[in-house]
Amino acid sequence: MKNLIKTKWFIYGTYLLLVLAALLIGFVLLQNNKTLKNVIVSFFEVAENRTFDYRQSLQVIHKRPLPNKDIVIVAVDDASLETLWERYGEWPIPRKIYGDLINYLEQKRPQSIIFDLMFIKSLRETELADKYLIDTMNKYSNVYTAMNLDNQPSDVRIPIDLPDRLALNINNNSDVNIKSKYEFINCRPILEGLIDGKVKIGMTNVMRNNDGIIRYIAPLMLYKGKYYPYLTFKAGADYLAQNNEKNFTIDSNSNLQAFDTKIPLTKDGDAILNWYGPSGTHTIIPMYKVIRDMENPNSKGITNFDFKDKIIIVGTTAMSLHDTKSVPVQEGVYPGVEVHATFFNNMLDNNFIHKTGIVTDIIILACVVAIVGGIVMLSTSTLFAFLSTTLFGIAYLFISYYAMELYNLWIPVVLPIISIMAAFALSFLAKYLMKARDFEYQYKLATIDGLTELYNHRYFQDTLRKQIDIARRYNQAFSLIIIDIDFFKKFNDTYGHQAGDAVLRQVAKILKNNSRATDYVCRYGGEEMTIILPNTSAEDALFNANRICKAVADTPFHLTPVDKVNVTISLGVATFPDNAQTPQDLIEWADKGLYYAKEHGRNQVGRY
Repeated sequence: MKNLIKTKWFIYGTYLLLVLAALLIGFVLLQNNKTLKNVIVSFFEVAENRTFDYRQSLQVIHKRPLPNKDIVIVAVDDASLETLWERYGEWPIPRKIYGDLINYLEQKRPQSIIFDLMFIKSLRETELADKYLIDTMNKYSNVYTAMNLDNQPSDVRIPIDLPDRLALNINNNSDVNIKSKYEFINCRPILEGLIDGKVKIGMTNVMRNNDGIIRYIAPLMLYKGKYYPYLTFKAGADYLAQNNEKNFTIDSNSNLQAFDTKIPLTKDGDAILNWYGPSGTHTIIPMYKVIRDMENPNSKGITNFDFKDKIIIVGTTAMSLHDTKSVPVQEGVYPGVEVHATFFNNMLDNNFIHKTGIVTDIIILACVVAIVGGIVMLSTSTLFAFLSTTLFGIAYLFISYYAMELYNLWIPVVLPIISIMAAFALSFLAKYLMKARDFEYQYKLATIDGLTELYNHRYFQDTLRKQIDIARRYNQAFSLIIIDIDFFKKFNDTYGHQAGDAVLRQVAKILKNNSRATDYVCRYGGEEMTIILPNTSAEDALFNANRICKAVADTPFHLTPVDKVNVTISLGVATFPDNAQTPQDLIEWADKGLYYAKEHGRNQVGRY
């Protein structure tokens, strides 16, 4: 019994190793077949990203995490676009208005003013208007504006050199490779007075996933061998440090350290955003109302709104201005300015999502396969195993959700769930094979003689009865041969019981080698053996018996390395229905033939 249990666990362990080896081999094969790798990786990436979206949507429904009330968006919404266009007769509105807006907001003492707008050279604006905007922006130390990097060829736009003040010093102690995805060869310059002035500038580049949805933002990007910050990473880092910080470190765990905030980066340098809700989650104030209050302090718009110590992000939310992004929350569409608000909010809350690495994912898969395998192997009921595996799969989904909600941890879902189903199926296959092997083992114990490996006495009796029933049903004859080893006791007495056992084994082997595949060779007891020959007449049985008798007599038997002897057998033959009608009578008739052979000199076939 102990050996059987050990065998079961050996098979179970082998099954687990085979599953893990299959995963490893599949991984290696994918590395060598780029086309197949891209197809499979793309499928799992899209599917896994969808599970991220569902988890984020559930978090939003539960209102966790909550948006920071100190972040305020001054938005060019649809109403502002219509109102300001009608008022000023053009869009964009005159740049003098932006300069006045900055001066107005600065009177309210905000923490920072961040423009998600690019002030590039305009054909409509006068130099005086541009100069007024440049002077106003450079006058304050808490004003930020946007610029964009791109890969336009030099014959379209000559790449300019950006001043050192805009670049960051990055000490990269990890395997994060920003260059692989976020290195650019050109930039879209804004007004020269802003680039060369004192205003703080950040980049607004974003890259969507394969399905067009923005889940990641790159805090850093490369241009001409230098690192430049994402707009709200720059503003957030300054807010946390309370100064114009330029030195940052990516630690060995791939975290971009911004003082007390750690931004987990992917291998390509992306940060995964943790979303706070649908569009409109952060406080949004239409720009036309702010301008109305600015120009008419006695108006009853939002004059009483307190901008003190607020982070003000100025941008567009009007759909007609096409600055919209697909995002993984309800409604699925965000204006770019709200993406900036989300990134800034994540920095303040230290709330970015951390995705598990490949080593952790492999450990998770191994644990999942082991647990499901254990459930199936140890279950006595198929229904119980199915329900338990289903509940485990549901539990894993809950764990993946709460890991993200409570710990900002993105653990994989798609591959583990597929592994659960595959492990369930493979475990049942392994369990079936184990049961089949157990049945075969038990059947062998019940029907096979351990010494000679012939069928045992019980099997002989059952088979003999069945053969009589078959012969009667189909009106056929079958025969029985009973064999006894001549002078067998002499082998035991002379050479010992081990020699006697060797004689039994060798005689049994000769009997099997000289019988048909349809014959049943059995050990009757002691040194006696039998052969049941289905659909065999008396003449054919007698012929077979003589052939077997000669085969044994002609074969030298090795009892010890130096002792070689000759062995002979005596045989008795009986045929149904010629000689008997019952199993007992058939055995008795064959026995009388055997006794006849022994009484007449042995080493022959006797018939009664």
